[in-house]
Parts: sequence; structure tokens; C-alpha cells
Amino acid sequence: MNVSNPTIQKVTEYVLVLLGSALVAISFNVLLLPNRVASGGVSGISTILDALFGWEPAFVQWALNIPLFIAGVIFLGFQYGFKTLAGTLFLPLVVYLTNDWEPFTLNPLLGALFGGIGVGLGLGIVFLGHASTGGTDLAAQILHKYAGLSLGTCVAIIDGLIVLSAAIVFDIEGGLYALIGLYATSKTIDVVQTGWKRSKMALIITDYEQQVREGVLHKIPRGVTKLQAYGGYTDQSKSVLMCVVDQTEFPKLMDIVKSIDARAFVVVMDASEVLGEGFKRS
Repeated sequence: MNVSNPTIQKVTEYVLVLLGSALVAISFNVLLLPNRVASGGVSGISTILDALFGWEPAFVQWALNIPLFIAGVIFLGFQYGFKTLAGTLFLPLVVYLTNDWEPFTLNPLLGALFGGIGVGLGLGIVFLGHASTGGTDLAAQILHKYAGLSLGTCVAIIDGLIVLSAAIVFDIEGGLYALIGLYATSKTIDVVQTGWKRSKMALIITDYEQQVREGVLHKIPRGVTKLQAYGGYTDQSKSVLMCVVDQTEFPKLMDIVKSIDARAFVVVMDASEVLGEGFKRS
């Protein structure tokens, strides 16, 4: 078992990379490309060049992905390994093999929305395989390393330039459709990686700490963590109660706190992935 488990895990990761890459390619061919939705990335560049010069998108993607992968190895090291190389080569191959498939829709809004969802689903599956499809992601990481900008800013700059190019080449409406596709992709990736289920984390500061703690423990029931803090104005010691609940339990938590201390100070944050007792097991 000690020998087979790592092997099975590695094979599973490659399957996820190939499956996700195929889904990205098909979504591109049947939803994004026929509707001229250039929603970022190398696929967006290939959409623009196809419209301008009639260049085969698969060849454009190979021509951009391979040099970017080599540059990533040179400047960043071989951090993604052969799985990313597999995705980099396989995705354009599927684009080429499915380039004669009939479009699912010629409505650009539907193409942008569902094409973005399909690409996000595919990329999310690739990320679950601990890999990447390369492309502009690697360009963003190189820019991040040598320009001193945050990675999120680098991704936004590159994708923003592609969307701006789409607006110039097509029209403003085309650029707006590209933004819709880009947004749908990013949100779908989040769902694939963290799941649909959302939780809330509440930080509660109250003078009735014991009553609130007992109310949460016995009426929801959920665990409560007691944190020690100091008031920035008073410089006095104060306890902060931290509690994580499901989205459906959150109204009940607030009712408990308000019924005990209407003047309680509560800070609420989204918790997209919670591991441990009462939540998802790692």
C-alpha cells in the first residue's frame, strides 16, 4: 500500500489535469470562440488573433504557451513540473481536435456566462491536480517576481489588457462580455476549490461574555474560542469570542447575541473553507 498510494495519487492528478484541460478547451470552442468572447488568458489572445488574421487558435495557444512555459522554468524554476507541461500541451490539442464542433449558442451573453463557468470548472479541476495550464498565469508570476507587484495585480493587469484589446478589436460590448466571462471563471474556480457550502466567522466583543458563550454552546450548538485582546482606546484587557457557524446558523447566532447584549460589537467575515470538528474533514 505504501508503494501504490503515491502512484495512484499521481495518476489521479494527471487525470484531473487532462480532464480539466479538455473541459477548458471544449468550453472555449463551443461557447467563447464562436461568440468572440476574449475573457483573458492565452485563449482570449487566440480569440482576438483569430478575428483579426484568421489564425488557428490551437496553433496560437501552442505558440504562446510553450515559450511561456520555458520562460517560467528559467525565471521561476520547475515548480509545476510535468503536470503543467501536460496541461500546456494537451489543452491546445483538444482545441484543435474539437474546432469543428457546433457552437452551443450564438448568444454572446450566454456564451460569456456559460463559457466562463465551463473554463472555471476546468481550471478548478486542473488546480485540484496541483498543476496549471500555464499561459498568462506564468507571465503574471514572472511579472510578480521582477516588478515587485502583487500577484493579483499582475493577473489583473494582463487580463485587463486582453479585455481592453477585445473592446478595441470588437467593440465596447465585446469587452463587457469578456468581463462577464472573466468574472464567471473566477467565481467558478472558487466554488470548485472550496465547495458551495459557506460558513461565517463572528468575532464578538461583549460585557456578557459568559452568557453569550453558554447561549452559543447550548442553543446552536457550536464551539466558541476565547481570545484575549486589549482595547486600543482604553488599553484595558478584553475578551473576544470567536465562533464559526454554517450560513444557515448565522441568523440564530445573531439572535442569541442580540437577546443577551444589544450593544455587543460583532464583526462578521466569510469563511469559505473550514476544516475540523462539525465541519469538513481534511
